[in-house]
Amino acid sequence: MSAQPDYVREESSSSSRSSNIQEIEDDLTIGSILAEAHHNNARNLGKRLSHLDSIPHTPRVNGQILNLGNATLDHERLSERLAMYGLAELQVEGDGNCQFRALADQLFHNPEYHKHVRKAVVKQLKDFKKNYESYVPMDYKKYLKIMKRSGEWGDHLTLQAAADRVILK
Repeated sequence: MSAQPDYVREESSSSSRSSNIQEIEDDLTIGSILAEAHHNNARNLGKRLSHLDSIPHTPRVNGQILNLGNATLDHERLSERLAMYGLAELQVEGDGNCQFRALADQLFHNPEYHKHVRKAVVKQLKDFKKNYESYVPMDYKKYLKIMKRSGEWGDHLTLQAAADRVILK
């Protein structure tokens, strides 16, 4: 049994509720400010990008022989767009790990972490099989075994798994 009188406990409980309400109001205010800032930034980004013409895109299939004229034109367009935003292309080693090297560069500022990125992507593909298996035109276990190998080209699914893994963290 408590030696503290009932009116003291009620006051303490009341001040605790008041404190919780204040914290909730503060959280809502901060959330509102952040949402407004995000909305303004997104609107400004949209304004900056809205003057750009869309670039027609023809997906290329791994192993398909490219018309070098089109590839050069595509690369020139990309270089122009990057320069427009003060960005530059970073060449990565073309050893079949290029997608994973590029992701490692963006995530860890070091393309040499590509093995860690590949491992995390394969883990994502394995852990969330039901999200990805319908997009694989072969036995899923065989696909995972192939994707584990260093030097194996990343594809649309590995890129999606990488994006999903980053978002989920």
